Amino acid sequence: MPVNALFSFLMNKRLQQIELFRDHPHEAQLEVFHKLVDAARYTEWGRRYDYSSINTPDEFRQRVPLQDYTSVKPWVDRMRAGEQNLLWPTDIRWFAKSSGTTNAKSKYIPVSREALEECHYKGGKDLLSLHYAMRPQSRLYQGMNMVLGGSSATEPLRNDAYTGDLSAIIIRNLPLWVEVRRTPVIETALMENWEEKVERMARETMREDVRSIAGVPSWTLVVLRRVLELTAKRDIMEVWPNLELFMHGGVSFRPYREQYRKIFPSSNVNYLESYNASEGFFGITDRHGAEDLLLMLDYGIFFEFIPVKDLHREQPPTKLLHEVEAGEEYALVISTNAGLWRYMIGDTVHFTDTKPYRVQVSGRTRSFINAFGEELIVENADRGIQAACSATGSVVCDYTAGPVYMDEMARGGHEWMIEFEELPEDLERFTTVLDQTMRNLNSDYDAKRSSGLVLQPPIVHAVAKGTFHRWLKQRGKLGGQNKVPRLCNDRSILDQLLLGTPA
Repeated sequence: MPVNALFSFLMNKRLQQIELFRDHPHEAQLEVFHKLVDAARYTEWGRRYDYSSINTPDEFRQRVPLQDYTSVKPWVDRMRAGEQNLLWPTDIRWFAKSSGTTNAKSKYIPVSREALEECHYKGGKDLLSLHYAMRPQSRLYQGMNMVLGGSSATEPLRNDAYTGDLSAIIIRNLPLWVEVRRTPVIETALMENWEEKVERMARETMREDVRSIAGVPSWTLVVLRRVLELTAKRDIMEVWPNLELFMHGGVSFRPYREQYRKIFPSSNVNYLESYNASEGFFGITDRHGAEDLLLMLDYGIFFEFIPVKDLHREQPPTKLLHEVEAGEEYALVISTNAGLWRYMIGDTVHFTDTKPYRVQVSGRTRSFINAFGEELIVENADRGIQAACSATGSVVCDYTAGPVYMDEMARGGHEWMIEFEELPEDLERFTTVLDQTMRNLNSDYDAKRSSGLVLQPPIVHAVAKGTFHRWLKQRGKLGGQNKVPRLCNDRSILDQLLLGTPA
């Protein structure tokens, strides 16, 4: 049987399993719950909370407190030093350095063999399975898959463990069936110097028959533009005419959609979004053109959800999957097959559907502006940027925003630093559409903007190209999954940028 036909056959088998948890979501989650609790009952954590006597999710919620990284860090430090059987029974030798924040302090998320195989690799295979379902005539495996990875290094506390971006850990451990069709070579994929890596990646891949690309949209664009410079081509389809799939995640795709339409001017390219993080793989686009993601329920992750309105409470109550409602905002809580228990990862989601369960990532629990009770979230901002670009013929590369504080002489407001790939015809018009779209989406923001009594209109700066690249570089955050925080509830990032940016 030809390789492509065999691969298609295997993908179809997995599609049947996906259909099973679509039809029986609660049973799938209950099975995951029992498997996790049973596996960890003899760990130090499991003995502390007597996992052997836990029989139901309700008992689990009552007995085990909610966790964040601060509470988990002492356990992680012990694992990094070499102790085992603390949170999870199998050896932990990999630690994903979380790049969900640009703060100097890094998070080290434990990654088990089970998490790699039953969650992250399974998510990658499911992306391909769903692509084959949408494109039955796909010929992916007759060409190469370009993967943009982060960097990794040996753990300073141990010589038998290493840390790095999750993508680097995945690349270091890829199964053979993926490795034989991956480009660039692993030495290039794991380089630490991002600017040198971009050059090497572009040169190594530009003559390959690339059929699919996997990466964070912002950093993938940097590599693709360098490929176009080196090949003197107008668009990527002239370089890789058989390209048929772009798998992306890590940041919202909305601000980048128009740029990719120009760089991939072909209806043959399928865009599939994944919702994954260092802590786990959670969702995948399963329909053509959809902006929501199917919640993946058989990856060894047990889900709980905190209504955003309850986040201020010390131990807020959670809802299980069968208790959530479409349209409501929830903070995500996970228990995983790497030993994270009732862990709040910092993301907020809302359900677009509950039959089957589909979500959209709406922001971060700490990535918002609420200096004046406006409760502006990243999803509002992304949609505002998208509408303003459409109205003014502009294309945005990156942006961040924060509050302008009230004083005796002025009202409060929001200040935006926006880097454009293509400048708007009229920046004032861009600002007006951005503001009005967010007012239409967010009643709290609209109320504070009414008559300008609390919030003045947004202040928008069009900053020079390369501004955010330089800012990330100064902080050693180039490449991989690093990204600029979209919204901040203080002025720390704005003020740093303004120091080096003319108004």
